[in-house]
Amino acid sequence: MADIKVKVSRIEALTPDIKMFEFVAAEDGAELPLFEAGAHIDVHTGAGVRRSYSLANDPDETTRYVTAVLHELKGGGGSRWMHASVKEGDVLTVTAPSNQFPLTDEAGFHLLIGGGIGITPLLAMGYALARREEDYHLYYCTRSPEATAFVDEVKTVFGDRVTFIHDGGNVTKGIDLKELLAEPTEDAHLYVCGPAGLIKAARETAGGAGWPEDRVHFELFASTRSDEEKAEAAAAAGADESFEIELAQSGLTLTVPADKTILDVLMENGIPVMYTCEDGWCGNCQIPLLGGKADHRDEVLTDEEKEENSKIQVCISRARPGEKLILDI
Repeated sequence: MADIKVKVSRIEALTPDIKMFEFVAAEDGAELPLFEAGAHIDVHTGAGVRRSYSLANDPDETTRYVTAVLHELKGGGGSRWMHASVKEGDVLTVTAPSNQFPLTDEAGFHLLIGGGIGITPLLAMGYALARREEDYHLYYCTRSPEATAFVDEVKTVFGDRVTFIHDGGNVTKGIDLKELLAEPTEDAHLYVCGPAGLIKAARETAGGAGWPEDRVHFELFASTRSDEEKAEAAAAAGADESFEIELAQSGLTLTVPADKTILDVLMENGIPVMYTCEDGWCGNCQIPLLGGKADHRDEVLTDEEKEENSKIQVCISRARPGEKLILDI
């Protein structure tokens, strides 16, 4: 995916912890690549890493991208850099928009749940759904009105199709997922974006209430697994083994050692791959899989997609013992 240069045209503090960033093309008057509701861009940060940020503005706009960044004190440094170092007028390098959280065309009702900074892609969805004249409703969960980003714009875009829920920091006073997701209608689709705990709870509640997995959509910019769950998964998987990968387009065969990932080996051999999280939750490093059985360890693919075994997240997933993977690159 090609990189593009953008200029920071405006920065605004939406809450004490969230800043809005507006980007325009670095070349004055130029248009930006189109995007769909739910899309994100990756920003090359000063820390030498890329971080994904969802686009919040109307997808019909071609002259700007709008995103919002929560200052994560325990994060990897991307948000700290955005908050402390990026200034209006700066020129940044970003990727063209990518969408792994799209609106479906098959829903009779779209149920949107946003928590905190998770409102960002859902706001863009609101613009798109209003034009599509479809049935939808947003539940927007925050600590307080003062901690609610884009509050006026959300009210304008969604009108009476939004319910604000403020829990004061007490999750027991927050959204009642059991009640909200108790009876899925045949044509309803669920979209969830926000803190990992909210996404995990919504997915588990929806699954327990009978929502089909292919009607539950979510976007992760952090893992939903706790450190304990990660340790348990690693112990269950046992010691990793080395295996081979074949690159179908060149015929090149490479060995992935036990202590390295497929992504590591591809990068070492000069084969560019999109990636961000390196932990199996962002979906950026997904590559079509043409052969071989994979040990899918990511949080992106559904159980059905893992069984289908036609794509793989190369930052974390591996080959099953004795298998050679054939990648469509």
